[in-house]
Amino acid sequence: MPEFVDTDRCMMSGSGVRISRAIPMLLAVFAAAGCSSLVSNVTEGLATDLSAAILENPDVDVVREGAPAYLILIDGLLESTPDNVTLLSAAATLNSAYAGAFVTDEDRSRLMSAKAKALASRAVCLGVRDGCGVVGRPYAEFERWVAGLERKDVPLVYGLATSWAGWIQANSDDFNAIAELGRVKALIGRVADLDEGYDYGGPHLYLGVFEVLLPPALGGRPEVGRFHFERAIALSEGRHLLTKVMFADQYARMVFDRPLHDSLLEEVLAAEDDLPDLRLMNAVARRRAQVLLDSADDYF
Repeated sequence: MPEFVDTDRCMMSGSGVRISRAIPMLLAVFAAAGCSSLVSNVTEGLATDLSAAILENPDVDVVREGAPAYLILIDGLLESTPDNVTLLSAAATLNSAYAGAFVTDEDRSRLMSAKAKALASRAVCLGVRDGCGVVGRPYAEFERWVAGLERKDVPLVYGLATSWAGWIQANSDDFNAIAELGRVKALIGRVADLDEGYDYGGPHLYLGVFEVLLPPALGGRPEVGRFHFERAIALSEGRHLLTKVMFADQYARMVFDRPLHDSLLEEVLAAEDDLPDLRLMNAVARRRAQVLLDSADDYF
């Protein structure tokens, strides 16, 4: 499930890294192996249905106001089924999404993103082979684990990577947190290898953003980033509008390419035919596209 994004709230660390809120929202629905109780089936179905209802609602303000009730509900469901991978994944992605999109208080954002990361880590521990404690492993061990991931692991691993990225954003004034970006990039890169079309090309969207976090003088690779943005657009057949918005915001503005910037955003505003599960995300993208176009004269 695509994640809400507030690209107005990008931050600069002391090292010059731009930690962008380009975190596509995912509600990975992964049924716990061997789970057959009626209560568990009902709660998983409820989580799935509510997630779909949020995703298909184009009214951003309604979702902003209503999502906290869902967060409380899913916490309650986890009290009775704490090892349900589906619920853990849903809780992780919603907490990360809400913190990144709607929470302006820094302390609260850090708390919610830490909760999301912990929930996603728990889901990976339960649902992925040898997945317990991977976040804190020595890097060489972490690399070996990433290399052994399989296609079936993609939903949970992608959920962990996005929640982890959200946690880094919320702690972007902490050099220790920023240092973990390399692990997130490795994880997203493996997801792209296994299933590049997942989440409408979401892995490539992330990889595109990662390549433009730094200016070229500090190691950024904007043209590699451009490749990933364009690949993500191709994989979604241009229907995931946030990809074009992030391409304009993160790449075109970085290299001062106004024709590309404006054409991408105009395409977003002209698009009308939304897939049901992209209605909310595309509504967010259209709002952001208009903000970027309105400010273009001042930027370029």
